[in-house]
Amino acid sequence: MNTTRTLCFVIAALSSYAALVYRLCQARRSRRDSAYRTLVVTLVLQCLTFTMGAVAMGDGSFLGVGNLAILVMHLSAVAFCVSAQIILLRWASAGEEAARRTRYWLVTGVALTVLLTVLFFVADGPGRPASDFDTGSGRPLVLTYLLVFIVSQAVPCVTIFRQCGPYARMTDKAQLRQALRLLSVAAVILFLYCAARTVNILTAAAGLDIGAWTVAPSVFSAAGIVALSLSLTRPSWGAPAVKVLDWADSYRSYRVLYPLWRDLYESSPDIVLEPPAGAAVSDLNYRLHRRVVEIRDGWRDLRPYIDRAVAAAEERPGPGASAESRQAFAEAARIRQALHAKRTGTMPDDNMDAGDFDDRDTDNFTAEVAWLTQVASAYSKLGSAG
Repeated sequence: MNTTRTLCFVIAALSSYAALVYRLCQARRSRRDSAYRTLVVTLVLQCLTFTMGAVAMGDGSFLGVGNLAILVMHLSAVAFCVSAQIILLRWASAGEEAARRTRYWLVTGVALTVLLTVLFFVADGPGRPASDFDTGSGRPLVLTYLLVFIVSQAVPCVTIFRQCGPYARMTDKAQLRQALRLLSVAAVILFLYCAARTVNILTAAAGLDIGAWTVAPSVFSAAGIVALSLSLTRPSWGAPAVKVLDWADSYRSYRVLYPLWRDLYESSPDIVLEPPAGAAVSDLNYRLHRRVVEIRDGWRDLRPYIDRAVAAAEERPGPGASAESRQAFAEAARIRQALHAKRTGTMPDDNMDAGDFDDRDTDNFTAEVAWLTQVASAYSKLGSAG
């Protein structure tokens, strides 16, 4: 059970720090934006909550005060919830109503901080076992402290969930709508954490043992924090996500083109202007351009050996294949035949010395890569030239 709780804690902590680092990488272009600064503060508080949780999982002492890490963790969680509520208000509008509600949440946060701090020390928090702050151990003041903390977490979950739907319908930004919907999911999960934590405290106070169900709050907490971290970073995913997907597509095409490029290079070494090298992350786009150009140059060198009559019917895809797929297999078969013909010095009578690639538009690089990738994939399935 402790292993599961530790694992849940680690997942929540890693997602929090990942979200913070991701947002800090955007500081140069967003640091003057007040909403961005509020978001960074929220993520810092989220990370502080789990950092203090890690300290509390150790000996529980912080700055020489027993269980102080637990108090700081709870106060950070309160500040984090208030800050998350303020972010939602900033996302929704920038009017006087948003400013008024922001002041309300700030005052509420300060009041809760004072109340929890007073309850902690009045209940002799520094002198109690850390386990008391898991279940309350039947101590009225500790129980009050824990229930106040849980209410401080549950109320923002309810308000955020209630506001996300209307705010999502108000905005015309698709990414912000998705962030708000994800935020509402996080609010539901974290509310379940509050409910499960309350059940743990009340059943312990009543002397009931619910067994493995005591780990439920940790599971809900981890899942909720992951969803929350994703929701707080979602509005800025657009361009980076597109770049990552484009890079992945480029890398896949670069690898798929390799067998075709290799055989053309062996047939016509002069097509390569630079020594062959692996694809580096920093220059993948350049290498993909070079590979496409070199394949086209090698293909041109083969034109005198390409037999127009080659159909290779037995090597074409199945009857359900598209016309473009069948054409790609036909081109791949002709290239394989031409490489063999060049190797043996056999030049067909009806060759493709005149003309160029079935009049395909080579100015559209994206379409060019897509087409050559199909041909290269078909070429690999047919097998290299023998």
